[in-house]
Amino acid sequence: MANDRVIMTAILSNLQATRAAVSRAVESAGRQVADVHLLAVSKTFPAEAVREAYRAGQIAFGENYLQEALEKIEALRDLPLEWHFIGPIQSNKTRAIAENFAWVHSVDRLKIAERLSAQRPAHMPPLNVCLQVNVSGEATKSGVAPAEVEQLAREVARLPHLKLRGLMSIPSPAPGEMQQRRPFAQMRELLERLKSQGVAVDTLSMGMSQDFPAAIQEGATIVRIGSAIFGHRT
Repeated sequence: MANDRVIMTAILSNLQATRAAVSRAVESAGRQVADVHLLAVSKTFPAEAVREAYRAGQIAFGENYLQEALEKIEALRDLPLEWHFIGPIQSNKTRAIAENFAWVHSVDRLKIAERLSAQRPAHMPPLNVCLQVNVSGEATKSGVAPAEVEQLAREVARLPHLKLRGLMSIPSPAPGEMQQRRPFAQMRELLERLKSQGVAVDTLSMGMSQDFPAAIQEGATIVRIGSAIFGHRT
């Protein structure tokens, strides 16, 4: 129990430090603090850790693993939380995702988008979605190739129960900020190209605990931060 109290106290302190670091990065980039939103990645951490982060003022939480996420969503239904699904999506998981999340960041093919649209309950608002882009071209990572983003974006934007918001990426780790900025700059250019083609998008979900300052420099509007808030995962 004492160890749990230490962990919960650390979450408050870590959230305060993370928010301050995000604000510094935003100001360094010459942007407005309100333009960058913090998504707390709570995967592998218990519902009580999420509850403690909520007590510290955090509303939006990102989850990678569906079954774990559903258990937390049920345990925390008394709180007005905003749940984001950020992990790979299998076809047999789309219904549960469509029924329980406000955002999905990891759409990378039309079949998944069509299933999410068809399975989104009629009484719920459109599901906010981002297209995951494999900006580093890694064979082991999910994501649509940069050259195919425009076509997929147009197809997804036409689906009735989805709202295409923008793009998401998880670039390969890089040792310094200048190297980190290159793939993020490519993502910004992709988003700007979509806008110039008349696709209504406004979101760049990119940047994690180790590289969010570089992502903010290149236009990130959502940064997905986990370990800096909740601690290292076992």
